[in-house]
Amino acid sequence: MLIVVTGPARSGKSRVASELASSSGKSVVVVVGGRETDPEMARRIAQHRADRPADWRTLEVDDAITWLGDVTDSECAVVECLGTLVSRMMEELVWDDSAHASLQAETLLGMKVDELVRGLREREGDTIVISNEVAWGVVPATPVGRLFRDVLGRATARLVDSADSAWLIVAGRCIELTDKPRTLAWQNLIEESK
Repeated sequence: MLIVVTGPARSGKSRVASELASSSGKSVVVVVGGRETDPEMARRIAQHRADRPADWRTLEVDDAITWLGDVTDSECAVVECLGTLVSRMMEELVWDDSAHASLQAETLLGMKVDELVRGLREREGDTIVISNEVAWGVVPATPVGRLFRDVLGRATARLVDSADSAWLIVAGRCIELTDKPRTLAWQNLIEESK
């Protein structure tokens, strides 16, 4: 089963995903891509660890894709989160810390994200993917920031399209996305308003 939990920052996504994983009745492995790059990030990571049950396995990944082979189908995988995995891929492709990514880097990033999405879709075991809705804020000031926003948004939408269950978490509340339409027809809106 593939479940996607998405929403803005600090909306309760991790709490919801943890509750789902706990209720799965399976061993849980949390796949994390975040790194302790500064004291604030170290505090965030420590808090996430403290919030998880002690018997959950944590798999810290450097490569955003090859970890799929390190999780058995009998385990419930919690991907915490898709944004950090995409960010790690970007770090590999934007070498000089510039604000710009080459067209080649953009193409390679798209291919790597496609591979990750395909791997998550095809995984036999239960998978809960947490993702951030990063496009709800200001437009990023740099081309790399806009690229990250666009790639993550597309990847999340593709996962939601193929998920068995998808949820938007806003202000700690769960809104089901699974049965919501992907498009709207003008005629349907007129008929519904009558």
